[in-house]
Parts: sequence; C-alpha cells; structure tokens
Amino acid sequence: MENPQAEHWIAVKRIFRYLQGTKSHGICFSPGKDIDVQGDSDADWAGDLTDRKSTSGYLFKVTGGPISWGSKKQSGVSLSTSEAEYIALSLAIQGGKWVHKLLCEILTAVPRATQVLKIFEDNQSCIKMTKNPIAAPSTTTSSTITSVTKSSAKR
Repeated sequence: MENPQAEHWIAVKRIFRYLQGTKSHGICFSPGKDIDVQGDSDADWAGDLTDRKSTSGYLFKVTGGPISWGSKKQSGVSLSTSEAEYIALSLAIQGGKWVHKLLCEILTAVPRATQVLKIFEDNQSCIKMTKNPIAAPSTTTSSTITSVTKSSAKR
C-alpha cells in the first residue's frame, strides 16, 4: 500500500493479536497405517431469505485433519429439506471424487488410499433416496444428480 491510514494499522495490529493468541492452534492428522477418508455433507433449507435458495456444504478429512471443503449456493429452490440435502450430497460426491483421485496420485509409497469414500449425511430421507430410485426427486436437475449419486452409492 502506498498510503496506509490509521485504520489500516489498527487492522494489522488486530491480525497480529489474533496470530499471537492462536499460535498453539493447528490441524492435527492422526498417524496410523490406514488412511481414513471421511466426508460430511449438509445443507440449509431456503436459507437465503431473498430468493429462498439453499446452501450446500461439504468437508473431507484424512486421518482426522481437513483437506478439502466447499460451500455453494444451490442454483434452484428446493421444495424440501431432503431435496436440499440430496443436492448437497451430490456436491460432496463431486468433491470426494477429486479427493480420492488426489490421494491415489500422491500416496504411491504410502499405504493405499481407501477405496470406498465414506460420506456422512444426517437426513434420513436423503439417505433413503440414494438407495431407492423411485424416491428420488423428479425435476430435470435432480434426475441428473440422481444418476451421479446412485452410480457413486453403488461403488
């Protein structure tokens, strides 16, 4: 910056105070023979009050430490919590495929990466939809997501 003002110095001091107070915090990866990959998926339902669209999110951890995460506003309006969760699960599966490919590439000398990705979902209706093709949402977007989700769930 060419001309820092007093407000900039206040912000810099605040950052340094934060760093000083959190220097003992960190991300922990638990050692072990097996590489445990775990994903979590979630969504809010109609969380944006202006357009009623939901937000999807996921987190992948390897041996307890986070390595990949994402959050995205859904393109359409979900009619139920289970539909919002189903769309979020599809986003998590896409992120999980990337994580799996990454681990298979970089872990050649280390024990093999887990062949099955575990993605945890807390909505029972969404879990049932992944197992039953008749229960899945019937919109065009959802039917494409259904194909991705079901083919991944079978593996």
